[in-house]
Amino acid sequence: MTGCELHILRAGACYHPAGMARKGAGFCPAEFPALVALILHPTEGAVLFDTGYDPAFFEATETLPERLYRWMTPVKLGHGEAVSEQLAGFGLHAEDVRAVVVSHFHGDHVAGLHAFPKARVFCSRFGAAEVARPGRFARVRRGVLAALAPADMDKRAVFFEDLPFVSMGAELAPFDIAADLFGDGALVAINLPGHCPGHWGLAIRGEDGRRTFMIGDAAWSRGAVRDNVP
Repeated sequence: MTGCELHILRAGACYHPAGMARKGAGFCPAEFPALVALILHPTEGAVLFDTGYDPAFFEATETLPERLYRWMTPVKLGHGEAVSEQLAGFGLHAEDVRAVVVSHFHGDHVAGLHAFPKARVFCSRFGAAEVARPGRFARVRRGVLAALAPADMDKRAVFFEDLPFVSMGAELAPFDIAADLFGDGALVAINLPGHCPGHWGLAIRGEDGRRTFMIGDAAWSRGAVRDNVP
C-alpha cells in the first residue's frame, strides 16, 4: 500500500469580512491563509496541491478590472512565503515538482503555477474552462485571473474527469468514488461541487495509511465543519 509524506505550507493570506465565510460572524476582517500541500510520493516525487499566493498575483492584478480582485480581498505575502521559495527547506527545487493538483482556478490557489513549468497540472475540465471564459470583468467576478494560467496549459493539463475512477467504500463516506491520479490509490481526487465550477479535493494516503482530505474552499474553517453551519 503506497503512502506519501505530507507537509502543509502557508503561502500568504487574504483578508475579508468574517461573515462572508460563516453566517453570523459579522464584518470584522478575518484572515484566510492560502494553504498548500507538499506531497512526497515514493515513486512520482514531489507533488503540490494548490500553489497559494505568489508575486505573480500582484502582477496579474496591477490594472483594472483585475485590480478589483486585490481591493476586495487584500493579500499579504511575506518574504520567502511563496511556495516556490519554501521548497529549498525540503531539499527541493521548482524543477523537482512533477505535478500540481489544482482544486480550482481562483487566484489564491493558482498564483504560483508559473513557477513549476515542468509539472503536469491535474485539474477539472470545468475548472480550466473558467479561465477561457470571455470577458475580463466576468472572470474577475468569478475569482479567475487568466494571466495566472500557464500559456501551455492545454499541453500539460490532465483532467480528473478522464482518469480511472475507484470506489472508496466507507473510507471517505459519503464520498464514494474518486479519480485515481497515479493508479496506486495514494492520491485520489474527489468532486466537491458548490464553491465554483470544477472544484475538487484531494485525499492523500499518508505513510501510516491514514487519509488527509484537502478540501480547498469547500469549507473555510474547522469550526464551520464541526458546527455544521453555512
